[in-house]
Amino acid sequence: MQKRTTILIDGDLLERLDRFAARNGATKTSVLTAAVEAYLEANDTALDLSFLAVGRSDHGRLSLDGRSISRREAGMRPGDDEV
Repeated sequence: MQKRTTILIDGDLLERLDRFAARNGATKTSVLTAAVEAYLEANDTALDLSFLAVGRSDHGRLSLDGRSISRREAGMRPGDDEV
């Protein structure tokens, strides 16, 4: 579902956006959406886990360590996932 918002943007940047969108047969909305998505993808590391593994071990402590590492990688503190 799309929602409308208002942004404040420098006049020169807005003119560049207008020209870019026109040159590429795109709308300003589609250019801004793609730019925001690309920015967030490159900069939002909160959910960017460097690994994920599923398995079984006879060493009970290993699964606890794995959970701790996963929480730390996700930027969570102990207890953040508890209700």
